[in-house]
Amino acid sequence: MHTAFSPCLNRWKTLYRAAMLETNKGLLPQRVSEAEEAVKARGREIFHGNGTPEEKEAEALEDALYTLRAFRTAWQHSETA
Repeated sequence: MHTAFSPCLNRWKTLYRAAMLETNKGLLPQRVSEAEEAVKARGREIFHGNGTPEEKEAEALEDALYTLRAFRTAWQHSETA
């Protein structure tokens, strides 16, 4: 198990929740972008770790990125409608 402190460990979850719960349409692009970058950073951290990636978290990261991309598409389409 990875015991060293990781700044990405919970940051991606916090930013993901912030993006999903943001109600200010003006802040949505920023929140989604920040969350995507944090998810990607954590994914890279797991991938380049000590060879024993946390599989459940890796799956959660994939799910989060998929959801963020779908969310971005949805609000972008709602802005043009």
